Amino acid sequence: MAIQPAGHAHAPHHPWLQHHFDNMEQQAEASTLGMWVFLVTEIMFFGGLFMAYLVYRHQSPTGFQEASHHLNVYWGTANTAILIISSLTMALAVRAAQTSQPARTQVIWLLSTIFFGLCFLGIKAIEYTDKFRDHIVPGPYFQWEGLYPKPAEQFYSLYFAMTGLHALHMIIGIGIMSVIAFMASRKTFDSEYYTPVEVAGLYWHFVDIVWIYLFPLLYLIGRHYHAG
Repeated sequence: MAIQPAGHAHAPHHPWLQHHFDNMEQQAEASTLGMWVFLVTEIMFFGGLFMAYLVYRHQSPTGFQEASHHLNVYWGTANTAILIISSLTMALAVRAAQTSQPARTQVIWLLSTIFFGLCFLGIKAIEYTDKFRDHIVPGPYFQWEGLYPKPAEQFYSLYFAMTGLHALHMIIGIGIMSVIAFMASRKTFDSEYYTPVEVAGLYWHFVDIVWIYLFPLLYLIGRHYHAG
């Protein structure tokens, strides 16, 4: 009679363990590494926009200050606070999954994160509407009554490119969180399997950190500008 290898004798198999991994720890490490590699490419992507911003701002610092002065710093501050709070609720969602807290608790934290993300997008929509109303959207209908029309158009081109791309990432993040919340409602996550929540949290925190850089670069440089 053939002898069954000891390593294959009814080894416990977690229902969420994929066939190409040996154990849950290996699967979690691979998933986390994959997300970090993805985030590095995202940093490079946003880095090009940040570099373009720095180059054009260096060419006309006063013009960029004048253009920034017309942004609503209070809306920007509110969105910054909202995203900081959303990072907290996201961290609590990860913690809830890691400690096998009830599915209801996990869903509440995830839905709270989604709610704050929607609030952020709502405020951004208000800001965009104001720009269209004031005709300061770059293009053939751009109008600028200040002293530096060309640098102002450059500033708002970068403003819409950077904040628009960030908003797109936020929309994607909300979609991801919706899927994670649905999975949590099905009692998917516990102390043995919480990798999707943790990896999604890394993405969410990255989007929040990008805004932390965008806020001072776009909103605060013209805070004390006075037209000469």
